[in-house]
Amino acid sequence: MTGAAVLRTSDHPRAPAFVLGLGLGGFIDGIVLHQILQWHHMLSDTSGHPVDTVAGLEANTLADGFFHLATWVLVTIAMLLILSAWRRGRLAPPWRVHIGLVLAGWGAFNLVEGLVDHQLLGIHHVRDDLGAPLGWDLAFLAFGAALVGVGVALARPSDG
Repeated sequence: MTGAAVLRTSDHPRAPAFVLGLGLGGFIDGIVLHQILQWHHMLSDTSGHPVDTVAGLEANTLADGFFHLATWVLVTIAMLLILSAWRRGRLAPPWRVHIGLVLAGWGAFNLVEGLVDHQLLGIHHVRDDLGAPLGWDLAFLAFGAALVGVGVALARPSDG
């Protein structure tokens, strides 16, 4: 090699893309499942917050707002990590790696949210508007695992 440094994939910041995926995954969940499809809200499977009453819908809307605020904070943290890396002279990873890490972050969001909120806490399920939500919850977890798998495969350093 000459005097020019050759950058490997491992030399690029990886955390910003992963954190961005966490935040964007949360936004996709909140915007699509909570707002557009209205399949569930943050507290829709709790007895004290039914979505078929004004008070219950108000409580769920407030909880959804805090959920969206948390996802916005994650995206903001990702942006600050990116800017910090740029200020230190670090280059962005290749697109394949960046997209892979974003997908892995989205999948990690789904896995944590699906395991904690859907299964452990039971505060809502993917489809609270239908009976027997376990199948939807398992599909959500499988989708999250697939996103992590594809993301990790894309983010691996290439041999080239």
